[in-house]
Amino acid sequence: MISGRRGFRMPSSHSRWLRERIQRQNDPLLLPGVPNALTARVLENVGFEAIYVSGAGVSNTFLGAPDVGLLTLSEMAVQVAAIRDAIDLPLVVDADTGFGNALNVQRTVRSLERAGANGIQIEDQVAPKRCGHFDGTSVIEASEMVGKIHAAADARDDQDLLIIARTDARAELGIEEACDRARRYLAAGADVAFVEAPRDRGEMAMIPREAPGRHLINMVEGGLTPILPLADLGKLGYAIVLYANPAMRAAIAGMQKAANALYKQGGSLSMLPDIISWDDRQTLVRKEEFDRLDAHYGSMK
Repeated sequence: MISGRRGFRMPSSHSRWLRERIQRQNDPLLLPGVPNALTARVLENVGFEAIYVSGAGVSNTFLGAPDVGLLTLSEMAVQVAAIRDAIDLPLVVDADTGFGNALNVQRTVRSLERAGANGIQIEDQVAPKRCGHFDGTSVIEASEMVGKIHAAADARDDQDLLIIARTDARAELGIEEACDRARRYLAAGADVAFVEAPRDRGEMAMIPREAPGRHLINMVEGGLTPILPLADLGKLGYAIVLYANPAMRAAIAGMQKAANALYKQGGSLSMLPDIISWDDRQTLVRKEEFDRLDAHYGSMK
C-alpha cells in the first residue's frame, strides 16, 4: 500500500537541507527526475530524498515534444508550483538557459523560487537549447555564462537556494574547456557544477579533480555517458547523481503495454494485474485527505 504524505516543511528549510545534504563525502544524493506532480507523488512515496523537475520530461509530457528549447518559463513555473503543492521534498528545477540573458535569468530565478524551487539549474548553451545528449549543441561565451551565474545568485531571495551551473562545452570544445568552465562557474558563485555528457570513466574522474567543488553528473540510459554505480560516482567526487527521466520512460512503456492490450483485445481489461489498484490510485492522489477537508469546510455552513 502507498503511504500518506509527511508533515509539510517550508521551502526555505528544504533549501537548507539540500545544501547540507550535498556536503557529505562519498555519499552522493540520488536525484530522480519527474515531469509532473503525479510522478513526484510516486517518487516521494518510494522514499527519495529530493526531486528533480526535468525540462526534457516536462517538454515530453506537457508539450508532447522533444527537448529542443520549446518550453517557456511560465509553463515550467506552473509545473513546479503543482509539484510543490503535491509533495514535501526539496525540488531542483531545470531552467534550461535561464530563458534568455542575465536579466531574464534573474526573472527566471525569482519565478521558480516563488513556485517552490530549492535548487535551480542553468546552462551555457546557445538558445534554443537542446538535450545535451543530442547532436548539434553549441555554447555561449564563458564570460556571458559567468554573468548569468552572478545574476542568478543575486536574484535568489533565500541564500540557501542552490545555483547549479551546467556546461555543455564537452561536445563542441572538448573536456579540457568543459573543466575550465566548471572552475570559472564555481568561482563565479555557482554552488554546484554540472559538466554534461562526459564520454568515458576517465573524463568522469577528471571533472571533480580539475574543478574542485561540488559536482552533479547525469546518468542517461542510451546517452553519451557510461552508467556507473552510485557508490563509484561518489568515490569519483560527485555530490549529486541525476537520473532525469527513467520514471517517465518506464511509465511510457507501461502506457504502451496497456494501450496495446486494450486495442488489440477489443476492450479487454486483461492487463489489470499490471496496473495500480483503484484504492492505491486514490491514496496516491490523497483523496482521503481532500475528503476530510471537504467535510471540515462543509460543516461550517
